[in-house]
Amino acid sequence: LLQPNVYPGNCWAFQGHQGQVVIRLPARVYLTAITVQHITKDVSPSGTIISAPKDMAVFGVDADKGETLLGMFSYNVEKDPVQTFPLKNMLLPRAFSQVKLLVKSNWGNPWYTCIYRVKVHGKMEEQ
Repeated sequence: LLQPNVYPGNCWAFQGHQGQVVIRLPARVYLTAITVQHITKDVSPSGTIISAPKDMAVFGVDADKGETLLGMFSYNVEKDPVQTFPLKNMLLPRAFSQVKLLVKSNWGNPWYTCIYRVKVHGKMEEQ
């Protein structure tokens, strides 16, 4: 997730097609979007990217109030490898100290799922 490059195989991999990661933010942030990146078929040694995440959910996490669902979306392997998804925090503007990415499925790999990069977008809460 925080790798300096996106070379094939240099990813955050987890077993199976479901997994989650919680990212601690450097400050409380009003979250607006999340970007997920995977490699393309062209650079994949196998010529496929079935290990890419498919259906995902994003939650804002706060120690006091727990988790708040901010959006559900699907990564499309036929589109650009860097995909940004707007979050629903605009309806309930609240700053969060952590963000949780829940991967519900991938594009068909039964053994593992890979995510090459995740970027969190938003505005830091003023101190």
